[in-house]
Amino acid sequence: MKPILIYSKEEAKRNRFAADKITALLGAELKEPNYNGEASYVINRTNNYKIAERFESRGIRVFNSAAFSKLANDKQACYDFMEKNGIEIMPTRYNTPPFVKKPKNGHGGAGVVMCESAEEYDENMVCQKPASDLGRDLRVWVINGKIITSILRESKTDFRSNFCLGGKAIPYSLSCEEEKQVKKIISLLDGGFYYGIDFVFNGGKIVFNEIEDTVGARMVYEKTDIDIIKIFCDEIKNGLRF
Repeated sequence: MKPILIYSKEEAKRNRFAADKITALLGAELKEPNYNGEASYVINRTNNYKIAERFESRGIRVFNSAAFSKLANDKQACYDFMEKNGIEIMPTRYNTPPFVKKPKNGHGGAGVVMCESAEEYDENMVCQKPASDLGRDLRVWVINGKIITSILRESKTDFRSNFCLGGKAIPYSLSCEEEKQVKKIISLLDGGFYYGIDFVFNGGKIVFNEIEDTVGARMVYEKTDIDIIKIFCDEIKNGLRF
């Protein structure tokens, strides 16, 4: 049996570099989300936790796990989980303008709007108090419980700082206190293997914003000399070996 890498057709095309590198380094076969055949293990790059559940029910290990993916891809559930476990977040279920409104399962800044009226509140979406430092956030990449790198993203034209929306990106060194905060979050996230943790800046300090389940690697390759996909594949091979 071979490892299986699952991407949607569209995402496999958009992430061709990553897909080719993972299949080459791990000897994996690229499959679409409806695949239900044999696998030594599965790398699920779909954000759909039900795919992971399907394989886990047969005793096949999935990176990332179904429980992790389910939490990461429901922003409100994730905020509630973090707050319950003592991680600072910007308040949610917030309806005092201005407030940020975003889909619970959104990615890449899609569907995120700044609301100026209380009438725009929607209990079916995440409505959240904005951080003080708009257009500025931090992404931390994690592999197998280890912090790999951090990159600061900034936009002077949009309150969303996403790189894919034109934000600038520069490598960032975590302070001791920030590293401690990141490690506390990592300790809470069972089943996560390769993912990103995003933070906003409020009053000059980082505040948890979201988990990126199928985290991208483009920023890391453009802004650092880290071969993060190779690290990911090596960690899988080393982990399975022992």
